[in-house]
Amino acid sequence: MVLCVTVTSRNESIRCWSNIPFITMPLSRAHGKSFAHRSELKHAKRIVVKLGSAVVTRGDECGLALGRLASIVEQVSMLQNQGREMMIVTSGAVAFGKQRLRHEILLSQSVRQALHSGQSQLKDMAIPVLEARACAAAGQSGLMALYEAMFTQYSICAAQILVTNLDFHDEQKRRNLNGTLHELLRMNIVPIINTNDAVVPPPEPNSDLQGVNVISVKDNDSLAARLAVEMKTDLLIVLSDVEGLFDSPPGSDDAKLIDIFYPGDQQSVTFGTKSRVGMGGMEAKVKAALWALQGGTSVVIANGTHPKISGHVITDIVDGKKVGTFFSEVKPAGPTVEQQGEMARTGGRTLAALQPEQRAEIIYRLADLLTDQREEILLANKKDLEEAENKGRLALPLLKRLTLSTSKLNSLAIGLRQIAASSQDSVGRVIRRTRIAKDLELEQVTVPIGVLLVIFESRPDCLPQVSALAIASGNGLLLKGGKEAAYSNQILHHLTQEALSIHGVKDAVQLVNTREEVEDLCRLDKLIDLIIPRGSSQLVKDIQKAAKGIPVMGHSEGICHVYVDVDASVEKVTRIIRDSKCEYPAACNALETLLIHRDLLRTPLFDQIIDMLRIEQVKIHAGPKFASYLTFSPSEVKSLRTEYGDLECCIEVVDSVQEAVEHIHKYGSSHTDVIITENEKTAEFFLQHVDSACVFWNASTRFSDGYRFGLGAEVGISTSRIHARGPVGIEGLLTTKWLLRGDSHVVSDFSEQGSMKYLHESLPLPQRNTS
Repeated sequence: MVLCVTVTSRNESIRCWSNIPFITMPLSRAHGKSFAHRSELKHAKRIVVKLGSAVVTRGDECGLALGRLASIVEQVSMLQNQGREMMIVTSGAVAFGKQRLRHEILLSQSVRQALHSGQSQLKDMAIPVLEARACAAAGQSGLMALYEAMFTQYSICAAQILVTNLDFHDEQKRRNLNGTLHELLRMNIVPIINTNDAVVPPPEPNSDLQGVNVISVKDNDSLAARLAVEMKTDLLIVLSDVEGLFDSPPGSDDAKLIDIFYPGDQQSVTFGTKSRVGMGGMEAKVKAALWALQGGTSVVIANGTHPKISGHVITDIVDGKKVGTFFSEVKPAGPTVEQQGEMARTGGRTLAALQPEQRAEIIYRLADLLTDQREEILLANKKDLEEAENKGRLALPLLKRLTLSTSKLNSLAIGLRQIAASSQDSVGRVIRRTRIAKDLELEQVTVPIGVLLVIFESRPDCLPQVSALAIASGNGLLLKGGKEAAYSNQILHHLTQEALSIHGVKDAVQLVNTREEVEDLCRLDKLIDLIIPRGSSQLVKDIQKAAKGIPVMGHSEGICHVYVDVDASVEKVTRIIRDSKCEYPAACNALETLLIHRDLLRTPLFDQIIDMLRIEQVKIHAGPKFASYLTFSPSEVKSLRTEYGDLECCIEVVDSVQEAVEHIHKYGSSHTDVIITENEKTAEFFLQHVDSACVFWNASTRFSDGYRFGLGAEVGISTSRIHARGPVGIEGLLTTKWLLRGDSHVVSDFSEQGSMKYLHESLPLPQRNTS
């Protein structure tokens, strides 16, 4: 039965369209167009969630998927309790009724027939084909009771509304339906809407979906679109059993998920068959989505059945995350990030095929451009600095990172020339040769990793450094810089592409300028082979957490130690500590914890250390043991695993070099650790036993840097124990492949009865180019 309630207008703050008859209202939203970008979806106030038959129905098509349904109700309730207005268009009455009627038919069989037929025959008892309308009539009340019970758990009331196509063509019924829905939303009730399948007539032939003014309710897709536009909904979420819209039928070899779909793109899509239980296939969903989009409602089609994502798919969409296919009327000026990833991969492969001297020539050209175009670069950087200062969004250490200068650009150019000089023998270098058998030789050679995604904050100088390393190693590159460095990054990327153009590989390095969130980029596992974060420890942690199936190279923290041994030189100690802590306290390789041998307490050397730190205005925190030695001590540290990133440090006392090593292993981050001592035996013990990426003797922690190591530059510092470790230069951006050259060799020839024997002889390597 169709619920049609007429609501008279009143002076209360009821959210109604108008007092004008409903039939005369335009279908486009009076308050604006649909959202242009995913990031704007978080502002959606009124949302329709359409649950397809495949989402709410079990795999056997007889009964409901209760777990999925409970998860969907939880997400809708969460959004409703945030103050949004949620509506559900649901399927499932037919499946629920089919389960119920099958059960009733089995129970209605006579007991005598059941007894005489035997258990085995009873299982095979024929069930008549059930008519869909009868199933819907039997299942609708049970479906609604289930929804009510689930929403009650979240203190939310739900109301049922059944509609048919006729309800949208009769002026009075449309007005009643509109009034009912607005009244329910005003009372914070979730309307649950379904087609009245018990009485629905066959769809009338018309110019359905040919224009914005005509759409007939043939299935729940068209119903959801119709309601979304009629109710001026901000967002329509269509949940199905596929991830979204693909350019060809899902499951086909070259099918690619379309992230954003624009009106007019239909010709680029090949539609497949409809789902196993639904009334309409993907083509019907797309037509309904485009109709809703034309009416001013944003649309996302996504997967509501996948067990790993269905528990948060609705909330992820509203949060603006890259889920499913987003329908937008605004085409971006440039390529999408997916297209940029493809361009970087193609360009990277072309780059890797160049001669080493050609790649070096590109880097030399980029180094020249950094100095030749100095004025333009500094002017762009000035714009970034002015905006950052006006908005007051950057702390002083980050402003320092953001600032470019003539000296910085000169240092960059020098570093790039070092990379170019050292890149002559990187890609394609033979690192192992083995004669497997006569005329069967194996080589292991270096090759690029593929496509790198480098995410960096506040440091535009990262862009040419990382680009040069990617070029030298033959890798495609996606760069995602911080918004605070937008102008600087733009001109530096332009110069990088200008240098790449001399050998026709401009596309190999791409700067991501779209509104992609970092978390969304980390999901592009089919486009990206390695993620390298450059920034705060929080950024690295977030990326490591968000990366799904893509390796992340980096360090989450830079908790660096300096251990002052009992045999330390007075002249060296304060010099090394000052440089390690004060030269650039925001750096990841800055000193954070100072370990002091117990015998140095209350000595002139200890007093010199404390005086120097106070002069440099370093705030001192006391470790537990250090605090126990003092009557009046600095504030006791909250955690010995703190990365301050500022003029602060912790001082702790240890009894021996062995205890210093144990402390570093317990509280350090395996980044960079230093010993200051004149005792060579003690120093060697420290160097051999500390398990960190960089371990130094009588040298500042700040030497942990690709440029200072002679790598020219670094893409980052890795504390991983797999692949590259420490400052990562060209070598860390290469992997290997095996090349086997034979002459009609087959494995069966090497069996016991075969004619050949394995030799496994090591062969000399070709001479490396050291020029």
